[in-house]
Amino acid sequence: MKVAHAILIKMLSVLLFALMSALIRWLGDRVPLGQVVFFRSAFAIPPVLAVYAVRGELITAVRTERPFGHLGRGMISVAGMFLSFAALARLPLADANALSFASPLITVALAALILKEQVRIYRWTAVAIGFVGVLVMLWPFLDVGHMTASTEASVGAACALTAAFTNAGSVIQTRRLTDSETTSSIVFYFSFICMLIGACTLPFAWHQPTLGEFAALVGIGCIGGISHIFLTESYRYAAASVVAPFDYTAMLWAFLIGYWMFGEVPTAYVYVGSAIVAASGLFVIWRERRRGIERIRTSAIEGPPVGK
Repeated sequence: MKVAHAILIKMLSVLLFALMSALIRWLGDRVPLGQVVFFRSAFAIPPVLAVYAVRGELITAVRTERPFGHLGRGMISVAGMFLSFAALARLPLADANALSFASPLITVALAALILKEQVRIYRWTAVAIGFVGVLVMLWPFLDVGHMTASTEASVGAACALTAAFTNAGSVIQTRRLTDSETTSSIVFYFSFICMLIGACTLPFAWHQPTLGEFAALVGIGCIGGISHIFLTESYRYAAASVVAPFDYTAMLWAFLIGYWMFGEVPTAYVYVGSAIVAASGLFVIWRERRRGIERIRTSAIEGPPVGK
């Protein structure tokens, strides 16, 4: 394993995703969501195809045995994309980013319910604590007893939380596809299906972009494609339990970019809630890594089966 290399490109991927989110936040309500989805998907395809062409894996990117499986994942993913972009247009960057961290916790629950994976009490406890952190972040938007949040911000928070569920569903469907599909085909068909769905909205909602807006739209797509490549590569060079914790560096970038570009200062609710969610997520990762090490040690002590 090339651990240092994996961590470096993982952090680069997280930074690029944060920049992409900032561009979406900057476009705000000026550009229709369908148009943003189209550019995000269409301009992500060229860098992805270029990388796989250089590797000689271009055929594997378009070959598939389960087109309807890709279609199902694409439909779930595009719903999550619309919801995430709607949240970014209505919420401070740090708030939208922090709420997205509910997705890994939801994935644990869905993996138990749908994939029938064994989830022990430790992970269920971490999930429960994580959702307490989500409630802390959502508290200002619930408007309990006081008019503390605007309607637009409350809608944005609802979109962010719903997006976390759809993103978790996308992860579950991805796990199903990996039984027979290559990583390259999963990445390609994700972008291709989202592009088609985004294109269907263009006749009904189109904003003629300025030069700066057009550059931002193209940048969203290219950055999204490149960051997706880096994300995939990071897991090629090191175990998921090593790389996954660096997802949480996204909060640092969200704080810094949000303040620099938009003058946004996170509330205490975001600091406390995101810390709780991050701690619960890191505990799950640590616990899984520890169990993996224990399984390796047990296997080494017991030795190979007779006759092997």
